[in-house]
Amino acid sequence: MAEKFCFCTLAVGNRYRTHALMLARDIQKHSPKTSFIVLTDQPHDFEKYPHVIALKHRLQSIKGYHDKRFVLAKALKLFNTCIYLDSDVRILGKVPDDIEWLPGITARTGCNILKHNAGIKHNKALPIIKKVAQKLDVNLEETQWFHEFMFVVKKQDGAEVKFLQLWQTISYFFEMQGIYAGEGNVMGLAASLSGLTVKFDSEDKFPFFKDNIEKVRIKKGQSTLKDKQIYFDTHKKIEYPEYSIWRKAINKLIEKAVFIYRLFRLRTFTKQDLGF
Repeated sequence: MAEKFCFCTLAVGNRYRTHALMLARDIQKHSPKTSFIVLTDQPHDFEKYPHVIALKHRLQSIKGYHDKRFVLAKALKLFNTCIYLDSDVRILGKVPDDIEWLPGITARTGCNILKHNAGIKHNKALPIIKKVAQKLDVNLEETQWFHEFMFVVKKQDGAEVKFLQLWQTISYFFEMQGIYAGEGNVMGLAASLSGLTVKFDSEDKFPFFKDNIEKVRIKKGQSTLKDKQIYFDTHKKIEYPEYSIWRKAINKLIEKAVFIYRLFRLRTFTKQDLGF
């Protein structure tokens, strides 16, 4: 494809699809020539958007966080560079066509992995990080953690393929220890071990909204609640829909059953993973 990059996201479940459909409209408006790859359980929901490449996907990781690696794998088969966005990110203005990215990962936010985890109270992930580092001979002083809501991956002589393989193996280890989230830690370890370069660039290339990022901006006086209230309200409405007490109970039961099923399936996956 002639495009320099694509956007991509994971949108499995009604809540995430609703967010992703709004993001699809944003991209259509502000970057109409850019493809948007979406891994989703309902691809037909995106049929009216010609720039969307919607691919059927069933979640593999325990709580879905590590399925972002499948999104990147699909995107990098079609494009040299992909910009991963959480499905609830909103693009608010024009996206330049001439953005240049260096090979490897470019993340908006991050720091050394030890520094990040040192600031978290009752951190259950840190012992696992150290155990993985010792087992795989990873230098944590040179390993980066980065925020997973927005980052860019550009092909780097095949290191990105090794990165995705290691992400899978390391994520299995974390999940077997009961750590299901915090994929930024796993990505950092996988990048360090694969030789995939990790860089940080906090300069926003295009205007966007992400609820927790916007709260920081407001606190710093870089934004105002009045200007962004509509986005906060829309986000809250999607995140916290009003259900009957019976619907909530059924959803809880389904969620528990799915969790147990994925936990059981994880044991099968680990046996099939040669690295594990």
